[in-house]
Amino acid sequence: MRKSFKLDEIDCANCAQKLQDAISKVEGVERASVNFLTQKLTLTAADDAFDDVLDRVVALTADLEPDCEIVR
Repeated sequence: MRKSFKLDEIDCANCAQKLQDAISKVEGVERASVNFLTQKLTLTAADDAFDDVLDRVVALTADLEPDCEIVR
């Protein structure tokens, strides 16, 4: 399953790249793309595990970029 989410308050392109690299390493993530210009996260994961993977990605984002929020 692939879904896109708005990123609220991603500060810079370097932060977006750092976030993309970290999200890509989360267990269950098949593909992750963070676009700084559009302020969007595109996440691909298995259908049956998508919600759990998304929860882990949200928690990771809060740790790495406390000002950035993934709008579900």
